[in-house]
Amino acid sequence: MTTTPSHTVSRGGARSMAQVSLFAALMAVMGLIPKIDLPFGVPITIQSLGVMLAGVMLGPWRGMQSMALFLAAVAVGLPLLSGGRGGIGVFMAPSAGYLIGYALAAAVTGAIMAALPQSTPRRTALSAFIASVLGGLLCLHAFGVLGLMLIAKMSLSQAFAVTLAFVPGDFIKCILCALIVHTVARGLPDWRFGGRR
Repeated sequence: MTTTPSHTVSRGGARSMAQVSLFAALMAVMGLIPKIDLPFGVPITIQSLGVMLAGVMLGPWRGMQSMALFLAAVAVGLPLLSGGRGGIGVFMAPSAGYLIGYALAAAVTGAIMAALPQSTPRRTALSAFIASVLGGLLCLHAFGVLGLMLIAKMSLSQAFAVTLAFVPGDFIKCILCALIVHTVARGLPDWRFGGRR
């Protein structure tokens, strides 16, 4: 009888590790989708959708862990970013701010998702949309702007103008994230969005 709690913890820990690994792998799969190169050195990719999904589906801590695991794999040289990019050099490119922001944006997205209502699939989807906009779009782009200023030596106004080019596409990703969450909420009503207990 004394071993039951430890078994429960082990099962929960194994499930958490599996989910973290799954969403890191999802980011890698999204990296297979070709990027669209823009002249200022920051490509358009689908991978920011993975950041949003990790946050709303796993919550702040596990969402951040999954993105950190993905970025660690990229840093050691695995070509997991769109266009087959990888290695430490990608963290010194103009897009580095966006990459570094992946983990923190997932954490912010997850924290906001956990605080919003989830009483029905529709409300859960609306909450996922709001969390994605605030965390996966605004927070991520704030890091992107900072990276452009520090690495590409742009002014604040220049960096802001550059990041605006990504906003329409990322807004669509927020909608896609909400639709995915709505489907999951209907099919798996016990899923703990935002890492809720």
